[in-house]
Amino acid sequence: IHSKNDKKLIKMVKIRLSRLGKKRKPSYRIVVTDSRVRRDGKPLETVGFYDPIHNEIHLSSEAIKKRLDEGAQVSRVVRDILIKANVL
Repeated sequence: IHSKNDKKLIKMVKIRLSRLGKKRKPSYRIVVTDSRVRRDGKPLETVGFYDPIHNEIHLSSEAIKKRLDEGAQVSRVVRDILIKANVL
């Protein structure tokens, strides 16, 4: 929550993927970001890594659970990754 001239602006926070890697060889960071920021914009926090080619998943479950408790929304693909990794 940020205040500007006594008006409270609530930040909508999302947990989503940010793309890395070469052309046709994607890998992704799982990031916490403001929902208004572009896909590869500056994240608030990086909470994991996902490589669909080698099927690798590295997660910081404590950070993800903390953000979910604070009200962060999860994208569809990240939700499926978290279910696969038994975080949700």
